[in-house]
Amino acid sequence: MKFRHGLLPALLLVTSFYAKAQDVSDNTFGKGLVNVVAKDSSYSMSFAARFQSLYTSQWGFPEYGEFESGESSILIRRARLKFGGFAYTPKLTYKLELGLSNRDLSGGSEFTHDAPRLILDAVAKWNFYENFELWAGQTKLPGNRERLISSANMQTVDRSLVNSRFNVDRDLGVQLHHYFLLGEEVLVKEAFALSQGEGRNVTRGNLGGYQLTARAEIYPFGDFAAYAGGDLRREPTPKLALGASYDHNMNAVRTRSNSGSYMFTDTGFFETDISTFFLDAMFKYQGFSFMGEYANRTSEDAVARNSDGSFTGDVVNVGEGLNLQAGYVFKNNYEVVGRYTNISLDQEITGLGVENQYTVGLSKYIVGHKLKIQTDLSLNDFEDNQDNSLMYRLQFDLHF
Repeated sequence: MKFRHGLLPALLLVTSFYAKAQDVSDNTFGKGLVNVVAKDSSYSMSFAARFQSLYTSQWGFPEYGEFESGESSILIRRARLKFGGFAYTPKLTYKLELGLSNRDLSGGSEFTHDAPRLILDAVAKWNFYENFELWAGQTKLPGNRERLISSANMQTVDRSLVNSRFNVDRDLGVQLHHYFLLGEEVLVKEAFALSQGEGRNVTRGNLGGYQLTARAEIYPFGDFAAYAGGDLRREPTPKLALGASYDHNMNAVRTRSNSGSYMFTDTGFFETDISTFFLDAMFKYQGFSFMGEYANRTSEDAVARNSDGSFTGDVVNVGEGLNLQAGYVFKNNYEVVGRYTNISLDQEITGLGVENQYTVGLSKYIVGHKLKIQTDLSLNDFEDNQDNSLMYRLQFDLHF
């Protein structure tokens, strides 16, 4: 019932715009289902929908050549409704994105009033002076590049293990964004965020301390044609982006900064400072693309303890990760991609060994990232050779 009550207002809102729209234009495939501008130009709204259907099959083999029985599943990986436009003035824009799949809604707890986490983004952006923009609300923090690229525009079926282990995801707060040019081509972008530090849709307020995130990017040869995975636009000249991000979550109460499980003790929450650092790069030229990311997470005290000093069993996922991937888009809109990912968590603290993942993938872009089929095959290789597995995925993506 809670899900239905949350979805009903969104559907009523969409219906009202169909009924009351003053103007509907630019509604070709991939440009949104509805694009509305008020008669007096006092607001605008675009509405779009997308979903991803995913098939996964996985087989374990503790020792190479000895396969165990496999598992397979079919699910709606993502299902989203997206709204955006401006309000009162073109300098005040907004974005609202709702997640409807079970994976999107999961994570509800007493800290979200036991409600599904329906809202992904609800943020207003005010261009208050020249190249400065102030954001307020819930949205992605300015962390690693792979996370900032929309899940609708990925080069592979899903993001890498580096992202899933170390990203700082979404949170509630304020952000300041700015950009400037050095000479005629060199573009520099900066972003700073002050957020609650507890993750998205938390209604219990600030459980630990606040979170500070900063990011800087430099584009030596100008901006890319699109902030997306792969080089579907076939950049006519070489394009390069270099980025670095730093995140510090003060008195964090979750194992992955503002995500992961909560760390409880016999007296309440276990609180510790958690810092995450990212370095990343992206290169594109005439269909070829390369993306690399490095992540490092440290903690002031990574092991949760009760008041008597005994361990609770909760630990911060400290360690480092590396992701390297490259692909080439052929003129018939097929892309081949290869990816190598290494996860090295602190074994003394987490009890987990080194994990390597090797992935090869193939994509067919029917209408760019708006309509595509992607598939990949991954080998998950652990140093202790106990949890090795082979994973195959096939995904269909439709974005109106």
